[in-house]
Amino acid sequence: MRKDDDSRERTKQYALRVVRLFQALPNTGEASVIGKQLLRSGTSVAANYREASRGRSRAEVRSKLGIVEQELDESLLWLELLADAQIIDAQRLEPLRAETDELIRITVASIRKLRSPPS
Repeated sequence: MRKDDDSRERTKQYALRVVRLFQALPNTGEASVIGKQLLRSGTSVAANYREASRGRSRAEVRSKLGIVEQELDESLLWLELLADAQIIDAQRLEPLRAETDELIRITVASIRKLRSPPS
């Protein structure tokens, strides 16, 4: 499997983890508002990564990966708010927060590589 295929699957699994977290949130107004925001941004990661993998130019791929980076960063914010507001135990969120951080690092590295001249 190519690296791109691995990343496509990884971002899809990330989106599924976000969906499962959303389903497990308590039935409160705060959890609903923050959860819906997380659901939107977390699932957008996979959709935009898929679009990036089909980019027609380096500039288009870079642009889509920029959106992936933004959506991951936003997802991280919502995860932090879920923990800080004590809606979900911070320890329970840690694996997903760690995966978010790692996906951000991978995405930023890919964007930087695309900014350099092709070899």
